[in-house]
Amino acid sequence: MKALLLTEYSKLEMADLPIPEPAAGEVLIRVEACGICGSDVHGYDGSSGRRIPPLVMGHEAAGVIESVGQGAENWRRGDRVTFDSTIYCGKCEYCRKGLMNLCGHREVLGVSTPEFRRAGAFADYVLVPARVLYALPQSVSFAEAAMVEPLSVAVHAVAISEIPKGSVALVVGAGMIGLLVMQALRESQCSQIIVSDIDDTRLKMARDLGATATINAKDNDAVAEVKKITSGAGVDVALEAVGSTPTIRAAIESVKRGGTVTLIGNIAPTVEIPLQVVVSRQIRLQGSAASAGEYPEAIELIARGAVTVKPLITAIAPLEEGAQWFTRLHNREANLMKVVLSPTRTKQ
Repeated sequence: MKALLLTEYSKLEMADLPIPEPAAGEVLIRVEACGICGSDVHGYDGSSGRRIPPLVMGHEAAGVIESVGQGAENWRRGDRVTFDSTIYCGKCEYCRKGLMNLCGHREVLGVSTPEFRRAGAFADYVLVPARVLYALPQSVSFAEAAMVEPLSVAVHAVAISEIPKGSVALVVGAGMIGLLVMQALRESQCSQIIVSDIDDTRLKMARDLGATATINAKDNDAVAEVKKITSGAGVDVALEAVGSTPTIRAAIESVKRGGTVTLIGNIAPTVEIPLQVVVSRQIRLQGSAASAGEYPEAIELIARGAVTVKPLITAIAPLEEGAQWFTRLHNREANLMKVVLSPTRTKQ
């Protein structure tokens, strides 16, 4: 099979690799679409330490079942599916509680660390355990299905934030996850959803997708603008989708006393927080990791049009063009959002 292989940091090459054979409980998927995640871009240059070459990356994917291993007979060749990027054991105490994202034996598709290596979906075929599969309705295209994984992350973050109906919410960061969080918040029936970012193009997209107010934090004091919009009260909940000291500080200082700040972004390994603000105002500060069973909800949200993902897809390109798209994303080319690679799409 052909695969986009990270042969060394910042170097991707098309390679011929053996087609894997499904073992007991596994399913072989013919990949139709796989999105380039921001974590892939950070892994590509070695900055994350979680994509040790040689490796086939890619975890936001969908396709068609090619063959099934023993014990996976509930699935059939030709079934349209997507799959969880978290490969959880299903047996540990966390999995038994439904917290698969915290599995003690957790691996991630398309990721390699000193502890594990698992080939991903930037290839003709990918092997996954049947327990992480989810059926796709015909109304959801494969490119849209490649967005189920990031949407599940957003849905999970909103779910654990426990947002009462009528709340005022702030989303810090209008990148891919932030825009999906903003759409997922609509299902919580927030009375207002404010989005802050430093990019006017992304803020326009946020407004187009349903944000009630936007703030350009490059040109304005974001906290002051939040207070102005909320008549001095602050927001009930802030979901931070960047992961840097300035943006986390802004999220914390924007919530009212007793409010919640949910941290999704993790671009920086460490940050500083205004501890006295958190403590004296009894702010609930929590992290949100991946997803834990939200795939069916994410699929359903896309299928019924409650969440729109097509405007977030900048390009659907052949797998062979993957290296150049990684370069463009790594260079932070303007107006690039989600790029989906397809092994079945031919070069023009």
